[in-house]
Amino acid sequence: MVWLRNLILLVLWGLVALVVRFAAGIDTGWMVFSLGVLALLIWHLFQLDQLVRWTQNLRESPRDAPGSWGVAVVRLHRHLRKLEREIAEGRETLQSWLAASQALPDGVVVLDENFHIEWCNREARRSLGLRFPSDRGQYLLNLVRSPEFVRYAQQETWPEPALVPAPRHPDRILMVQIIEYSRRRKLLVARDVTQLQRIETTRRDFVANVSHELRTPLTVLVGFLETLAEAAPGTLSDEQKAHYLALMREQAQRMQNIVGDLLTLSALESTQAPENPGPAGMVSVIAGSRPGIEALSAGKHRIEWEIDPSLDVLGVASELSSAVSNLLSNAVRYTPAGGRIIVRWRPGRDGTAEFSVTDTGIGLEAKHIPRITQRFYRVDRGRSRASGGTGLGLAITKHVAIRHEADLDIESEPGRGSTFTLRFPAERVVGGPPHPVGSTVPTDAEAGQAEVALDAAREDPPGGDQASGEPESDQAPGARAPHDAAAVQEAPRLAASRP
Repeated sequence: MVWLRNLILLVLWGLVALVVRFAAGIDTGWMVFSLGVLALLIWHLFQLDQLVRWTQNLRESPRDAPGSWGVAVVRLHRHLRKLEREIAEGRETLQSWLAASQALPDGVVVLDENFHIEWCNREARRSLGLRFPSDRGQYLLNLVRSPEFVRYAQQETWPEPALVPAPRHPDRILMVQIIEYSRRRKLLVARDVTQLQRIETTRRDFVANVSHELRTPLTVLVGFLETLAEAAPGTLSDEQKAHYLALMREQAQRMQNIVGDLLTLSALESTQAPENPGPAGMVSVIAGSRPGIEALSAGKHRIEWEIDPSLDVLGVASELSSAVSNLLSNAVRYTPAGGRIIVRWRPGRDGTAEFSVTDTGIGLEAKHIPRITQRFYRVDRGRSRASGGTGLGLAITKHVAIRHEADLDIESEPGRGSTFTLRFPAERVVGGPPHPVGSTVPTDAEAGQAEVALDAAREDPPGGDQASGEPESDQAPGARAPHDAAAVQEAPRLAASRP
């Protein structure tokens, strides 16, 4: 112990002074003792001065000191090094937390009890329009003045988050929540949920559109079923019954087409494209679609085919056949009689391949082009429904293009026509054997495809809505499409007038 060492030293020096007292007298003894105490005091003052000098630059190692001062200095030095390590670790942890907070996709603002800003991360500065550190200490509600946010912030408690518009981007939606994490601190978390809101809106619109599309044929079916079930014997002639059954069959086929296209679209969205696809036989795909399209046109249009027989792409023939049929049927449906349709399959720039359909139809306004590939999108609902179709054709075509790494380009001008182009990348383009696309005598495989396509055209031709903005893909010939509107009007009237 330090005090014991000094006490022993004083006792020993006192004994020396006592011996001197007996040898030289009392005055000499006291003088010797006083000199010893003074020397000890001077030594301690010198060691204290050395310690004070060391504290002026604590990063230097301390000088070696004898006795208790050496022990004290060593302990101080060790404690200082320990504190420095703890401070360095704490600083590193703080920097790590700050870096993590900056990397968060959500905006984070640390507030005091009076909503004054203490800190915010990069995302909070972007989404809430804050500036840091210049906004430190500012009242948050003076900077974020959205009425919805002010109302939310002024609540006594915040059990649920709130949706508010972003201060600098009103078209974006933020989900904000205030969390109390101590008596004097609050945490504001802001998340951009614009995309989620759009997805939710799209989902609601999709459900509403499907319900609307199915409601019309269901109304017809229910009306005619009630009429046939409740009509008195002899009230309806055999011709009337046959006519009603034909209309019911058409509406049932329409619902079947809608469900089929929905299943096709779902399969395209939920399954992965083949990793190593083989040649799709694009020339055969086009040839297989030709008879059905010519049957749908019924000679009312001048259709020109410009096909490169040596060109092919890697892909899935069935998917490409759906895309080709939809684009061709759109051109036929929305090109007036006497119009011209040009179908091209040719090499493009930089080794690409292009399948394009150009028509002289009624065309599209520019504002509709970005949305035309959406499900059930229609510009003119009356015209679209009268022409037949499910409203899903171009949506299917778009997904087929995506699965084949192709681009779907749309050029259109109202009153002058449209051009729809599927542009395949050079990596998917391969050469193919010559194929007589323009020949009137197809190969056996083509004949089989043509027969199937022609039968499908007679039942329900494939198609979408081009000029009116409706993606179509069902398969009803144009001759029977107008029956839908007549059936919708006739069924309720018969049901109301039944006996």
